[in-house]
Amino acid sequence: MSVLVATAVTAAVVAAAGSAPLAYRAARKRQRAAEGRIDTPAGIVEGRYVTIGGVEQWLQIRGEDRANPVLLVVHGGPGSPYSVFTPVLREWERYFTVVQWDRRGCGRTLRRSGWHPQELTFDRLVDDGIEVAEYLREHLGQNRVILMAGSMGTIVGLPMVRRRPDLFSAYVGTDFYVNMIENERRGRADTLERLRAAGNRRGVAALEALDPDPRTWDFKAWGTRMQWSMATDPTTPNAVFRLLFPLLLTKPDYSLRDVAAWLKGFSKVNAAMYEQFMRFDARALGTTFEVPFFLFQGARDVVTLVEPAVEYFAEVQAPVKELVLIEGASHFAAFTEPGKFLEALKALKALETLRRVRR
Repeated sequence: MSVLVATAVTAAVVAAAGSAPLAYRAARKRQRAAEGRIDTPAGIVEGRYVTIGGVEQWLQIRGEDRANPVLLVVHGGPGSPYSVFTPVLREWERYFTVVQWDRRGCGRTLRRSGWHPQELTFDRLVDDGIEVAEYLREHLGQNRVILMAGSMGTIVGLPMVRRRPDLFSAYVGTDFYVNMIENERRGRADTLERLRAAGNRRGVAALEALDPDPRTWDFKAWGTRMQWSMATDPTTPNAVFRLLFPLLLTKPDYSLRDVAAWLKGFSKVNAAMYEQFMRFDARALGTTFEVPFFLFQGARDVVTLVEPAVEYFAEVQAPVKELVLIEGASHFAAFTEPGKFLEALKALKALETLRRVRR
């Protein structure tokens, strides 16, 4: 992952250097702002700091109708706020009030509240998330919110709905982690198979140098697995560079300082929490949920592998549960195939279920 971060920083520097890149960035920001404008009578567009767990944390709230269900997005990374994907989620805002939350040490929260690695525990983040949900319920006047957790947001989101099911009308998981050690073991083998088939000697050497047992890995070794898995993704290769970073650099309300803070959190939180997230096992939390449980997974996810997620889903007990494998998607399924993701929600009658719960 350190290679990814170094490249990201270089991209940001290139974008900021010289008048031509700055002019292009400004034009793209204006275009994205126009495309994302919400001007419906009952719409909501807010960006604000809220004191959560004694720390000022950033919330972005957007939607065309305040009466719509509230969708709280719990980002992955664990240091990568998903608010950068706002432009590709514009259609979602017709059906949901979408809330993006920059957690401790991440994005705008990092910029305002500083770097305090001793506070970065998953237990603390779960407490923060529950407090965010309580704030949204009061601020937006709804009894419950939907929790959508992506990638390492799973590690925060699952305990949230287990601990406080009264706050949530449903859980939506995507890019789903089950057991980190097993996922990385399978992920290394899966990536090696693709590299060998492609005759990529450099990649094969890099992956063969890693112990087959991820319990022996350090943060750098994990970053090597991630780098090669995403670079050789047969569905959406290099989504970080082709989608995420271009959106980051042209986010309408982001200054270059905001970009720098996002990149800093992306790098530092991952490293600071490595030993914690490598211990994650979803089954240790239990597989029985008091809220509807939806899993929308990229059908060919090479980061959070599909088979473990499907195996876990089979064990889940919930009032309602539905699984959708999104064709044409790998990791970041919600953001590379936002239309299909939204249709999955609608086709599964999730909105109707949520409205019944709210009533």
